[in-house]
Amino acid sequence: MKNIKAVALDVDGVLTDGTFIWGPEGEEFKQFSFLDIMGISRASKAGLIFALISGEDTPLVDRYARKMGIVDVYKGSKDKAASLKVFAQKNGLALEAVCFMGDDINDIEALDLAGLSAVPASAHPAAIDHADLVMKASGGRGAVRELLDILILVKSKGIV
Repeated sequence: MKNIKAVALDVDGVLTDGTFIWGPEGEEFKQFSFLDIMGISRASKAGLIFALISGEDTPLVDRYARKMGIVDVYKGSKDKAASLKVFAQKNGLALEAVCFMGDDINDIEALDLAGLSAVPASAHPAAIDHADLVMKASGGRGAVRELLDILILVKSKGIV
């Protein structure tokens, strides 16, 4: 864990609880947790870099990335493992230095590929089977913060 330099996050089911609301004009609404926002802010200051890898291609992903200062955004990614490889290569990192957090069966290849893999408590059982870490919190309810607090602690204390 102490060698992790980057974190790639799925959006729906990880940064959100996996639900969305359509407005009367077809607009889409999603809810993000300030716990996770604070976690990303703290982890960025601690030197971790971030990517968002989402199967969806919505403006909300871009808006969240801008708010959080996340430059690497892979929307509409049907092959998250491939996006994870591109992110690592672009940033000059070995995959062993990248953590990926996903929550569903379409995340399994990326979970297996990452140096460290994590899922929220609300993840699909098949994704849980492929994760190194299972958070106590659910997606959209602080699971990302929980993971990042662990990574920050490991970095600051130099523990395995």
